[in-house]
Amino acid sequence: MPYVNIKITNEGATAEQKATLIEGVTKLLQETLNKNPATTVVVIEEVPTDNWGMGGKTVTEWRKTQK
Repeated sequence: MPYVNIKITNEGATAEQKATLIEGVTKLLQETLNKNPATTVVVIEEVPTDNWGMGGKTVTEWRKTQK
């Protein structure tokens, strides 16, 4: 029973995009590792950019320097 945890920033991924991720990851596990789609669990966690760090800064602050 595969368990996949996808973490993304909470910047507006649509329900349709998330459904596509879940479907795609499930299919990839089935095709690559012969895992049963019925027992594959995919969880998407949306993290605020203030709670995600990169390069010693929050993503919120890091992005300000990238403009």
